[in-house]
Amino acid sequence: MEEYPKEETKKLLTLPRDIVMQRRKPIGSRFKRVCVFCGSSPGKKASYQLAAIQLGNELVERKIDLVYGGGSIGLMGLVSRAVYNGGCHVLGIIPKKLLPREIVGETVGELRAVSSMHQRKAEMARLSDAFIALPGGYGTLEELLEVITWAQLGIHNKPVGLLNVDGYYNSLLCFIDKAVDEGFIMPAARQIIVSAQTAFELLSKLEDYVPKHDESSVKLSWEKEQIGYASKPDISR
Repeated sequence: MEEYPKEETKKLLTLPRDIVMQRRKPIGSRFKRVCVFCGSSPGKKASYQLAAIQLGNELVERKIDLVYGGGSIGLMGLVSRAVYNGGCHVLGIIPKKLLPREIVGETVGELRAVSSMHQRKAEMARLSDAFIALPGGYGTLEELLEVITWAQLGIHNKPVGLLNVDGYYNSLLCFIDKAVDEGFIMPAARQIIVSAQTAFELLSKLEDYVPKHDESSVKLSWEKEQIGYASKPDISR
């Protein structure tokens, strides 16, 4: 699928930040880095692309650095350029085999090539203080559901957010609610997922998020070593 037209992308990259700056003064955050899962495709709706840029601008407003999948195309490219252009650090983590597929043209920020998809996800999780999913496909869903599962198992207590642009994730949220109703997901575990329609609202909710782990959750301490977690994760700039 083709990228959003360059002239339109340029407008989107500048306009949302101007709007944000007029709306309020810059604020701080308890997060140093946020991991964003999203598609390497731009999607068919301009609203998806606009949301990626607005999320990048919102991270900049809160002085939050970005960790993401390292691609230079699609929503990945838009959110990473917005953060980079705003002056915050961008760290892309990508398996070596995906370099030819997801890197087209110039990349921004720091790019770290790893050996496997598993290592990519482990590094992204270890280095981040929170997770946000923009619209995406199978890869985005797989990454999202894995960090939700890790939270359910007590492996981490970092906030997980869905940027539900134009109701993109409504069907997923309905499925999860159905799983709760049918007894496959505990009500407490449903609270792991935070969702909102705008970047400002979502990040505000994530800032206020307080983990509510079920007392029966299994603490898989041995898994922490396997996925790359240390007892005191290094999230320094």
